[in-house]
Amino acid sequence: MNVAWYVLWFIVAVSLLVTVHEFGHYWVARRLGFKVLRFSVGFGRPLFKKVAGADQTEYVIAAIPLGGYVKMLDEREGPVAPADLERSFTRRPPWQRIAVLLAGPFFNIAFAIIVLWGMLWASGVTQIKAVVGDVTAGSIAARGGLRSGDEIVSLDGSDVGDQRDVVFGLLDTMSAEGKSQLVVRGRDGSRRNATLTVANSAERRRLTEPSLLLKGLGFEFWEPEMPPVLAQVVPDGPAGKAGLKSGDEVLAIDGVAVNDFRDIVTRISGHPGEELDIRYRRGGDENIVRVRVSTAEVDGRKVGRIQVRPADVKYPESMLLHSELSPTEALSRATAEAWNMTVLQARLFWRMLLGNVSLKNLSGPLSIAEFAGESAEAGIAPFLGFLVLISLSLGFLNLLPIPILDGGQIVYQLIEWAKGSPMSERAQAFGQQVGIALLILLMSVALFNDIARQLG
Repeated sequence: MNVAWYVLWFIVAVSLLVTVHEFGHYWVARRLGFKVLRFSVGFGRPLFKKVAGADQTEYVIAAIPLGGYVKMLDEREGPVAPADLERSFTRRPPWQRIAVLLAGPFFNIAFAIIVLWGMLWASGVTQIKAVVGDVTAGSIAARGGLRSGDEIVSLDGSDVGDQRDVVFGLLDTMSAEGKSQLVVRGRDGSRRNATLTVANSAERRRLTEPSLLLKGLGFEFWEPEMPPVLAQVVPDGPAGKAGLKSGDEVLAIDGVAVNDFRDIVTRISGHPGEELDIRYRRGGDENIVRVRVSTAEVDGRKVGRIQVRPADVKYPESMLLHSELSPTEALSRATAEAWNMTVLQARLFWRMLLGNVSLKNLSGPLSIAEFAGESAEAGIAPFLGFLVLISLSLGFLNLLPIPILDGGQIVYQLIEWAKGSPMSERAQAFGQQVGIALLILLMSVALFNDIARQLG
């Protein structure tokens, strides 16, 4: 059932974002006078087809919902009626062709900004202060002067709004020179400097692996206590089948007492596929049930799961900064966040090519499907946030100067514009072959990462 759920939401996400991307090409092409022959969502056998408009454009929904395309009149693909020659792709001015090619990635980025704008306008911004929790003795963070209870207020001269700002900032600096200058506010309210330094390039690259940044630096953010009470129990999950119910308070697992919900997670995670005795309290009575722990894959590791959830974590008001935003403020913030995420993505991708960022960050369809399903299960807001990130990634990746992508085609048009004539067919064909090879390489690495995560 999990696989079907993941596939469903993967298809929903991909179909939506591909439609946005291709509609960008289609809309601008139509406005600039190109003749559009077909607008297809999906590949393969058409499930739905409609011919409409003065140009008799085909609108298609195809059987394989993993892409799409806009087919324009192009004399390189066959004879063109003399009356339509001026509307052929190759006959339009280079700047118009570039505008059409840019439109797809632009619409993806614009879509992300619009979704983010709506979320910020509707709910405002709630930021969780970047307060340090446990600091591992002898770690990079400890040697750098970071202490439990410190609030990080500045990183490399830039003010810090919340925990995400710290994570993105550290990822940026650790993948570059490996040194971060922090300004922190201690428990007594005084400010001081802390410096996190990682000189070894291999260690810096390891820190960029998924989920290893804070752990590798040796600290975590403070989180409020979570009582060991089961707020939700999936009826068909391991805990539900064993008889546990919402509201039960877990007292011990295999004879080891638990104090909060994190103890439950730690104990269960370390025993995938095993049977454990869980002692719990319900309405004043204590009982013991035996639960067979299921197995899941998280960051390439096999972990145990019994499909229960805690009550929502509630941070004290002193840890939260909430701001309501006007429509204008929300749009400004959404645009700034989209820009910052795209710029960071470009930096990290370039550093990945240089070998400074781990290739394990490349995710393929299996991981994306998993993220889609988990975010959809968590609710509308997390799924919309997932769409924002994937749409920005799709826009950025399509701008890369790889011939088979929009960015590579834009390079072709710029060369033609500069020299006054098209590139030779031989040069274009060679570029296409190189582009296909690069894409296959990237996709192979991403798929390898997916399989490695599943196999642990």
